[in-house]
Amino acid sequence: MQRQSQLAGIGFGLLAYVIWGFFPLYFRQLTHILPMDVLSNRAVWACVFVGILLTLRGSWSKVVAVFRTPRQFAMLTLAALLVGSNWLIFLWAVANQQVVASSLGYFLTPLINVLLGLFVLKERLNRLEWISVAFAIAAIANEIITLGSLPWVSLLLAATFGTYGLVRKQVPVDPLSGLWLETLAMLPICGIYALWQADNGHLVFATHDTATAALLIGAGIVTAFPLMAFAAATQRLGLATLGMLMYINPTLQFVTAVWIFGEQMQTERLISFALIWLGLFVYSWSLWQKFRRPA
Repeated sequence: MQRQSQLAGIGFGLLAYVIWGFFPLYFRQLTHILPMDVLSNRAVWACVFVGILLTLRGSWSKVVAVFRTPRQFAMLTLAALLVGSNWLIFLWAVANQQVVASSLGYFLTPLINVLLGLFVLKERLNRLEWISVAFAIAAIANEIITLGSLPWVSLLLAATFGTYGLVRKQVPVDPLSGLWLETLAMLPICGIYALWQADNGHLVFATHDTATAALLIGAGIVTAFPLMAFAAATQRLGLATLGMLMYINPTLQFVTAVWIFGEQMQTERLISFALIWLGLFVYSWSLWQKFRRPA
């Protein structure tokens, strides 16, 4: 049963990361909209869409149960702030031709997952896993030395999403209810932003042409599916394993940025990617050995 649960977790994780990997192609169509406007629409329409799913499944009782558990609701609110921040940084990166930096951030996320698993969840690492962590640290050092500054977009994306995975793993709430509560927690901030913009003559949720409005509504739907899959994966997999599956997402983003969007790849940054890819290979090999080892 444990192995079946792990396989199901891997399947959910793969689904989430493949969808996320193609996000730059989708949100590139919305670069004429302010990133915070896109985020606000994503939150609202994801909340509406997941609310419909909850109604169809008759699962509102699970949501009510969370409201009766203040700690769980507080943890989901924290998760909402983390994933909302991650969305905003990602949208800014897409709008400002920084998808390569975004890709690097999501490649770094496994390092954050490993470190959080080590220091917070007290997970243990073997020699190969420590070697992979060393490769990732060397990649960050290379970015700082050769580019002359911290890769803040990459680091913020890695930190927010890695911490989101840790928080979400510790909340025993089903994926659908959890996602609805997370998007609900975002709405007050989005509402305040919309009112502020309205005072300045800008309407966040209106005045869009038909194609843009359809894309904004669709953003809520495509946001919901991978987050539900990711939440299901967090309940079945260790944090380190979950982090290592994530290389699929940044690989797809990297290919999109360089081959489709035509973003330039500096030689120095290519060295950083090479170090991270080596680390991912070493760590994946370690995980594969663990998986094949009889229980």
